[in-house]
Amino acid sequence: MSSTETPAMDAARAVLATLRSWADAGWLRRLDSALAALLLELDPHAHPALLVSAALLAHMEGRGHTCLPLATIATNPQAALDWPQAAQGPVQQLWQSLPASVAPWVAELQSSALVRCMEPHVAAAQSDQGQPLVLAGTPDAPLLYLRRYWLQEQQLTRALAQRTAARSVVDEAAARKWLDRLFDPVPGAQTPTPEAGMDWQKMACAVALRAKLTVITGGPGTGKTYTAARLLALLYAMAPQPQQLRVALAAPTGKAAARLRQSIDSALQELSGRAGLDLAAFAQRMGAARTLHSLLGARTHTRQLRFHAGNPLDVDVVIVDEASMVHLEMMAALLAALPSGATLVLLGDKDQLASVEAGAVLGDLCRGVGQAQYDADTARYAQALTGCTLDAAWIAPANRSEALSNLLSQQTVMLRHSRRFGGNIGTLARAVNAGDAVLAAQVLAHDPAGTVMASPVHQVQAVVQLAVQGRAGAAACYADYLRLVQAGPATSGDAQAAHTAWATAVLKAFDRFRLVCAVHEGEWGTRSLNLAVQQALAQAGWIKPRGEWFVGRPAMVTRNDAELGVFNGDVGITLPALDPAAALRVYFLDGDTLRSVASSRLPQVETAFAMTVHKCQGSEFLHTALVLPGADARVLTRELVYTGITRARECFTLLQAQPGALQAAIARPTQRASGLAT
Repeated sequence: MSSTETPAMDAARAVLATLRSWADAGWLRRLDSALAALLLELDPHAHPALLVSAALLAHMEGRGHTCLPLATIATNPQAALDWPQAAQGPVQQLWQSLPASVAPWVAELQSSALVRCMEPHVAAAQSDQGQPLVLAGTPDAPLLYLRRYWLQEQQLTRALAQRTAARSVVDEAAARKWLDRLFDPVPGAQTPTPEAGMDWQKMACAVALRAKLTVITGGPGTGKTYTAARLLALLYAMAPQPQQLRVALAAPTGKAAARLRQSIDSALQELSGRAGLDLAAFAQRMGAARTLHSLLGARTHTRQLRFHAGNPLDVDVVIVDEASMVHLEMMAALLAALPSGATLVLLGDKDQLASVEAGAVLGDLCRGVGQAQYDADTARYAQALTGCTLDAAWIAPANRSEALSNLLSQQTVMLRHSRRFGGNIGTLARAVNAGDAVLAAQVLAHDPAGTVMASPVHQVQAVVQLAVQGRAGAAACYADYLRLVQAGPATSGDAQAAHTAWATAVLKAFDRFRLVCAVHEGEWGTRSLNLAVQQALAQAGWIKPRGEWFVGRPAMVTRNDAELGVFNGDVGITLPALDPAAALRVYFLDGDTLRSVASSRLPQVETAFAMTVHKCQGSEFLHTALVLPGADARVLTRELVYTGITRARECFTLLQAQPGALQAAIARPTQRASGLAT
């Protein structure tokens, strides 16, 4: 040890060596230990607690958390990390050299020049000196952030507070008249029970009139887009200059955006007759629904967006579907790009998987939505506009607060009645969501019609066979679309029209079935299964793969390319062009609009016989097969299984690498650390 070194510096280097060994073991990422190494370079006197905190913060960010809950990390790290059994001994050994409780742990962070400390951790919040870490939260629940995520969370919190606190003056009599036209009466509306009698769709429209932000959540089939269409009709009817009302429809993926537009168009067309409004012309002026990246003007090879606070969107209303998939950075960017007078409506299922990237914004905004949440003013307002009386079960005690959580509660409505999932798929999804593994197993084991079932075979060959041939009670499989591919376009009539009709039919047939996986890697992951299914289809004579591109290849875009009009998650089918001499093209279907891109222009794609649950959000398939790896896989969560099940329209099959995978997932609800809306 040189004269300039200290025992503390030696201890820090030893901790860094330990973190690197954990990266070698696969418990941390190389990136995680590299952040700790960088901080030690910036401050050779950095305390070991700071290095460990930084590495775990980066690790948790990679798992979707926006911050590190220090109280849990300091006292019970294994509960937060959920690492393999082999990691428990090394973790305990390292923790013996670290502060034994949260207070001294936090004190070590407070003493570092690399950490910006916010109130109440210091008497006054420190100025932003570009510190890479931020200490926030409360003394009892301190939170450590990477600087970027703390700034985004603060920006989003301010925007949410402004939009929910500022109330518009509503002509209640006019609004009541239009709502009664747009919605059918609900039986028992005058004497409701907590779950029945209240028209929650009507209430969602009512509260959306009075503030610039509304959150509408609910499971599949509860009518989120049905409600959004009626809200648009209501806004149009009550606008001083309805012909100038500017509306943007958006979703995180192209598929979800196309479905949103299709649903809105269908609902507005049905409303045109009953409401006496020119909603068809209104729908035409809205233009196509877009991905959020497209709406905000994402640019290739940069995180910069065309629209931001200094160059806001030219809109009056923005409706975003599948909001559970929107991560913190994107939500903050969207709120920043909205004009102050614009109305934002977020639609989504709070119980679905959150975004792959950091943040679970919709879940944070909907915290406590199933409990008593509305104040007396909201109850009076809801009755005046809907004619329905809120049951006492939904009204909170009289302690109105200006806290963001209360303001959000007044603008959040959960739709509770599913009109699509009334059978065994719905029963299974609700059982999983409630954490009832026993009921879930019973539903899967006892469905005489075969609508839902769990395969008794725990081998990959069962997955491949199902994909190629289907099963009794759920015949939909990949043979459906490949049969059309082999048949080719009609040979009579207009060749262009025939080719378009053929490609459209192929794409719709492909969406009858999908293998949905929890993971990418391993025997039960997408990469291995895509190859196995491709080989099986080739052996059966359905496809003739020669090289990367072949007729019938399903291709999923993995990177946004605004110039080509393709976005991450878009799925197309590789087919011959109309001109037989031309190269293969990949055809995509947006609603009923067919478009294509030359395969040579799509370098960032993956074969998509098998897709992850995350990539399938926003889509539905006639028959969905959910593939689960071993029960000890950390990615298996209740939300993942619920999301996978609700991708199925008519049939669902569960395939497990080993018995107990489903039960393990149901017992593991996702909890992402966040300081939003607290």
